[in-house]
Amino acid sequence: MRSFTELPPLSLYIHLPWCVRKCPYCDFNSHEQKGEIPEDQYINAVLEDLALEMPRVWGRSIVSVFIGGGTPSVMSAKAIDTLLSGVRALTALAPNAEVTMEANPGTFEQEKFKDFRAAGINRLSIGVQSFNDAALEKLGRIHSAGEAQRAVDIAQNAGFDDINIDLMFGLPGQTYAEALHDIDTAIALSPTHISYYELTLEPNTYFAKYPPALPPDDTRWQIHEEAIDRLSVHGYGRYEISAYAKSQHQSEHNKNYWLFGDYVGIGAGAHGKVSFADSGKIERSWKHKHPTRYMDSMSRNIQQPNTVAGSPFMGGLDPIATEDTAIEFMMNALRLKDGFEIPLFQQHTGVTIDRWQQAIQQSIDAGLLQQSGLRLHATQEGFNFLNDLVAYFIPDNEPVRSYPTFSIRPE
Repeated sequence: MRSFTELPPLSLYIHLPWCVRKCPYCDFNSHEQKGEIPEDQYINAVLEDLALEMPRVWGRSIVSVFIGGGTPSVMSAKAIDTLLSGVRALTALAPNAEVTMEANPGTFEQEKFKDFRAAGINRLSIGVQSFNDAALEKLGRIHSAGEAQRAVDIAQNAGFDDINIDLMFGLPGQTYAEALHDIDTAIALSPTHISYYELTLEPNTYFAKYPPALPPDDTRWQIHEEAIDRLSVHGYGRYEISAYAKSQHQSEHNKNYWLFGDYVGIGAGAHGKVSFADSGKIERSWKHKHPTRYMDSMSRNIQQPNTVAGSPFMGGLDPIATEDTAIEFMMNALRLKDGFEIPLFQQHTGVTIDRWQQAIQQSIDAGLLQQSGLRLHATQEGFNFLNDLVAYFIPDNEPVRSYPTFSIRPE
């Protein structure tokens, strides 16, 4: 049975599902905007969802907030202000909490950056993906390279001290030179954080059904290795497989994910993970995916027998079995360049790491894992082939699953 001496940090994820156009590579719960977004109804539902979640996390401080989508910046600044005012009223939001919002570089969104900052957003993640107009068109993006560069400048002038640029490589038809032009352009804009990840063809996307021609594996590897070098030279430390940050600008929210912290998920399709000191359980949860179904949940009587955990927004709950603890923890924590301190495993999971000593030793013997004092971290080989490393921690009765090294989008 699990036993927590203290619960892990708690974050809040808020999902705003609308976007102007669904990108062909996107497998997130996003819905094309058709007509006017029902902002008031949706924000009211999200705050009601949060209110119903709070009894599960009473007394716990929220250390970070992430507003994702979709494209949250299609919402009005007034809606974001109402949302964050409600969050502050309902939760114990830490005074220095990192509050991130994803934003599109389009001109319409840029006009609202200053108001987003005034509403309480203190970190902006801008979905650039490429600074090449032809590549952006192939990706189905609605902004231009010029708009992307202006968006970063406008965000900086609006008072954002923490700005992430989301950038992809291995794009359809992309050459080595084009990919390096993208990374050089991103560096020249001097954001505090760059998320640099490989385009993958995810199931149930347009690209999966109609696969574009991607650069050869060797070219993608060369792009990635050269980009790492250029980022390092300019002060962007690689602290996670796909994340590079200037000093003191790592994403606290994403680090909490990767270190098996807890997070409440609200909004259509949002996922959460919450630990309970009294029962020793760790539960993953998810909300109804379609925004209409999600908003309609607000009018239901929460005592209906078809509700889950007393909330009509809840789509389901799934406890994490003790035997799955190591794979759940390792597949995220070992994405971090520095890995984790061994005592943190028990602190964040409620179980001792001792039962997985054989898997640890086998992965060390294979040259994929290294122990430095109390710290476990992937070797360079393990970092490059994380799939092979985390496979040592999969329970014997489970099929081997795929854990992509570059493709998990952190932002």
